[in-house]
Amino acid sequence: MDTTVKLNDGLFKKSEQKGKGYLLYLDIDRLVAPCYEAAGKEPRKPRYGGWESMEIAGHSIGHWLSAASMMYRVTGDLLLKEKIEYAMDELALVQSYDPDGYVSGFRRDCFDEVFTGDFRVDNFGLGGSWVPWYSIHKIYAGLVDAHRLAGCNKALEVLRKLSDWAERGLSKLTDEQFQRMLTCEYGGMNETMADIYEVTGEERYLILAERFNHQAILEPLTQGIDDLAGKHANTQIPKVIGAAKLYDITKKNDYKEMATFFWDQVIHHRSYVMGGNSNGEHFGIADTEPLGILTTETCNTYNMLKLTEYIFDWNPNSKYMDYYENGLYNHILASQDPDSGMKTYFVSTEPGHFKVYCSPDDSFWCCTGSGMENPARYAKNIYTRKENNLYVNLFISSTITLEDKELQFVQKSNFPYEAHSEILVKEANGARLAVRIRVPYWLAGEQNIRINGGKVDADIIDGYVVLDREWLAGDRIQFDLPMKLHKYIAKDDQLKQALLYGPILLAGALGRENFPEEDIVPDHQSLNNHPLIDVPVLVTEEDDPNQWLKLVDGDSLVFETMSIGQPGDQVVKMIPFFALHHERYTLYWNVMSEASFATFVDEEKKALENIRQMTVDFVQPGEQQPETDHQFHAKNSTTGYLNLVDRHWRDARNEGFLSYQMAIEDDTPMYLLVTYFGTDNAIFMDGVWKERAFTIQIDQQEIATVLLKGEHPGELFDVCYPIPEQLTKGKSQVEVKFVAGKEKIAGGIYGVRVINQSI
Repeated sequence: MDTTVKLNDGLFKKSEQKGKGYLLYLDIDRLVAPCYEAAGKEPRKPRYGGWESMEIAGHSIGHWLSAASMMYRVTGDLLLKEKIEYAMDELALVQSYDPDGYVSGFRRDCFDEVFTGDFRVDNFGLGGSWVPWYSIHKIYAGLVDAHRLAGCNKALEVLRKLSDWAERGLSKLTDEQFQRMLTCEYGGMNETMADIYEVTGEERYLILAERFNHQAILEPLTQGIDDLAGKHANTQIPKVIGAAKLYDITKKNDYKEMATFFWDQVIHHRSYVMGGNSNGEHFGIADTEPLGILTTETCNTYNMLKLTEYIFDWNPNSKYMDYYENGLYNHILASQDPDSGMKTYFVSTEPGHFKVYCSPDDSFWCCTGSGMENPARYAKNIYTRKENNLYVNLFISSTITLEDKELQFVQKSNFPYEAHSEILVKEANGARLAVRIRVPYWLAGEQNIRINGGKVDADIIDGYVVLDREWLAGDRIQFDLPMKLHKYIAKDDQLKQALLYGPILLAGALGRENFPEEDIVPDHQSLNNHPLIDVPVLVTEEDDPNQWLKLVDGDSLVFETMSIGQPGDQVVKMIPFFALHHERYTLYWNVMSEASFATFVDEEKKALENIRQMTVDFVQPGEQQPETDHQFHAKNSTTGYLNLVDRHWRDARNEGFLSYQMAIEDDTPMYLLVTYFGTDNAIFMDGVWKERAFTIQIDQQEIATVLLKGEHPGELFDVCYPIPEQLTKGKSQVEVKFVAGKEKIAGGIYGVRVINQSI
């Protein structure tokens, strides 16, 4: 069934065009430069900066190929087609330099080590390299998309050779060695190998796809066990997408059960109001919503939308598209700057913070890559075709053509700025089709379905109105989408509330007080400690927000509160979050009665402000991105997650160490604030009692000796160590190192912070 969908006008078309502009802007020679260097050849132009200057290099050409191929498919832009063909010529040339068909943005040494069966591995390192399967997975996926979506024949040639290289090398591993390898983040290699099986028809790739299933993660999901707390969120989501893909191929029911259970747990117990998930890239304790600057990684929602597409295909129920709409409007659309086309990594939920965007040439974060793809995917699930049914899932101006039915429908919609939509049958010859229109959860009145002006009473099945008839050119379906304000209440705090108008998340537009000079930056964490502002508390006796928040501009959906913002009886302006850029905002408000406000003191906010004001640098041990950003090195080090305190830790054992490069200020006394767990004490291991006794060094100079004796049971505690002035003078950063002696343990270390005043 050949079905095509194209955007017409409106919000998503504008965002699609801006996204296409960035794809055309990017220089293929610079994107493939690390591939040349990995092959020992001189690139035509220098590589890009940011992550493309690191070991993860090459992931961006993969993302670009996927994004450009999808964008070509939906827009037909021939300039994109030319660039895709050129990129493929370049990758094929680089591949020809390797006798085994390897091509990537980093040297193959790490994989050569893996293929011996005796290899180094941790959560984010494999064979001495940073997430190599994750990175090369993007190239695999880009090659598949260039072949399938852009009709690029050379992509299939490169894909076959690269796939043969992987299959030959991995065939040497036992199942135990293979599962050990999967400890390190590997992207969606199970999904991609399943794609390659479909493309080539060769059974060995289906076998390899199933070998890429990480049983330590997937098996508990099959049993209905949520063991996600503390796990790196976007490491796990692609594994489940791969399982969903494998269900479609094999029909093994375990795959379907694990994917559906995972979706339910993440959406209902681990997501924020805009449909995003994770804090500091990790899942936390179920049914909590800790606010912060490093919440809701954008890649995660990109992947959860992909997973939703699979699950909806199995069970076309409106509840899945309710989530899809939320994530699409309130996170994905909101993540691209409409002016520059730049993308967000995290979407902050910290009250009074702001969005931080990538730079065009010097970022290339994971979310820059998936962000390239997002605008090309806008049209993907507006409609779902299933046999003789057409599901209208989203109310977005678009055209769908069903060539086998000789049918074309044009949806005219200015939603959410207008609370109605219509679908014109532009081409038809009497073919019969069941058009199913979603009845969204947020509907605030009758949908009033009309066909050619006459009201229709139709069955509603699984949240969709069913219009089953023979369609003629000129037929017109019209329906209303009445909206009202409603509240979202955080899972862990009844006072924390967000406001939505229909499906649209509203953000408090708080202006540019003490705003950074630039919010388009190479380093997404460079503004983590930028000063916050005071955010009003909403004080009202009315539970219904329709009583105190009023629409003042229907054309742009601008709302204003009554004078309930305290202190000072402030009127607060709110606008759609997708429309808010380059200013401060709040999504979650403290909403309370006058009596509650009279005694309210936000102790959490006060403590956060105090520590932020004195922080020069901070690293969270045991988490990938903070450690990578701080040039982490270690010997005999282990890491873990303690759900009692919802925090990761790292230690070093038996003459091991762990170290970070941390920023300092050379004109101010510096202090090191280290967080420990108060129950940690000596442990009996390998027949020996091992004390938690270690030294702390700054640039190889010892500044403290530590012995942890379990003196603060059940809680985290901080110790502040002065850093001698001679170790910081004239410097902008220092090495902070924790060193264990023989048969000793350094740590666990639960946090490392450089501050500019003693506490």
